[in-house]
Amino acid sequence: MNFRPEIEYQPLSEIKKFQERELQKLLAYLAERSPYYSRLFKKEKIDVAKIKTIEDLQHIPVVTKEDLQLYNEDFFCVDRAKFVDYMTTSGTLSDPTVFAVTDFDLERLAYNEALSFTCAGGKPGDIYQLMTTIDKRFMAGLAYFLGIRKMGASIIRVGNGIPELQWDTIRKINPDTIICVPSFIPKIIQYAQEHHIDHRKTSVKKAVCIGENLRTNDFSLNLLGQKIKENWNIELYSTYASTEMNTTFCECEAGKGGHHHPELIICELLDEDNNVVAEGEFGELTISTLNVEGMPLLRFKTGDICCFHYEPCSCGRKTMRISPIAGRKNQMIKLKGTTLYPASIFDVLDHIECIENYLVEVYSDEVGMDEVVIIVGSRIESDELVKDLKDRFRARLRVAPQIKFAEIEEIKRIQYPEMKRKPVKFIDKRK
Repeated sequence: MNFRPEIEYQPLSEIKKFQERELQKLLAYLAERSPYYSRLFKKEKIDVAKIKTIEDLQHIPVVTKEDLQLYNEDFFCVDRAKFVDYMTTSGTLSDPTVFAVTDFDLERLAYNEALSFTCAGGKPGDIYQLMTTIDKRFMAGLAYFLGIRKMGASIIRVGNGIPELQWDTIRKINPDTIICVPSFIPKIIQYAQEHHIDHRKTSVKKAVCIGENLRTNDFSLNLLGQKIKENWNIELYSTYASTEMNTTFCECEAGKGGHHHPELIICELLDEDNNVVAEGEFGELTISTLNVEGMPLLRFKTGDICCFHYEPCSCGRKTMRISPIAGRKNQMIKLKGTTLYPASIFDVLDHIECIENYLVEVYSDEVGMDEVVIIVGSRIESDELVKDLKDRFRARLRVAPQIKFAEIEEIKRIQYPEMKRKPVKFIDKRK
């Protein structure tokens, strides 16, 4: 099977025409099969046959995570007997939502990941070590397994954590690529250094990183990415995905944003009033999934803030590329007149060697304004460190949050709850 589809190398005008043909198929399918969307079309008096272009999508109301929670089964487009797997979303912004897939959807999911791993330089015969969970109802680990298998490569399902087992596996099986949350890489580097493992001379040459940003908006490595490269000179590839999208945006070797797969998803960027933002501006990613059988979505607002890049890539693909995620819409912080997202706070903290771990808490003060407290786990607790942290925040973000210390193990327990696959670093206590 071709995992470098021709459409990804066509001019943007041809990609748009292709997507508009696929959009009409999606609309007809939803009108016939989806209880939620057929009800919506009837209520809003929408004739789907008149929706011909991407711009025409503006005539259709958006769908939110709350809609998915409230009317979950109304999004099912097939009989329950046809579903072969039930998953749940990660619940980063709200309670997890059930997401059901058919055998056809699993094949699509495998194709999606094969496209993405190929985009990241993958090929048949490669060996991938999976350092994330494949269970607990999450889509990601299963998707990686299916995609790598479809690509003709091999996978070792180690799971998350346990640095000792990770290094034992690397030593015994010699994978060339690891798949992990990037903040885990400094931990396995530290374990290697403490146990006299020469990590620079192992078989690992590349990391496909999920769940966290590795780059800034100009595509240079952020502080976490720099820290990894300084200690282990492997290739780093960022990916972005969500359960609802059934689709991944993965970097190529150019490292200039995650490539759009136009045969799988239609993307819009919307402002607060659900209008399309101007080219080059940031907006909320809103998606419509193509060729999904069980739970296709139309104009679903992901909650993620990003921008699109349209110039052709040096890899030859002409598809749109997505920027690093600036933040989640519901996680935006207004601190002393300055707009922040948690990722920008993480970037400052990840660059400070003496900080073992941390939590960022935001709450409302007595007049409803945002306040931020950084809870730091460090073996050095001093007024000098507090001053240094506040100076760094002022230099980078123009404002300084409150700083508190806590036990490293106490923070670790909060960061890694049983049913979360990503570390919890942001806690929102606002009313």
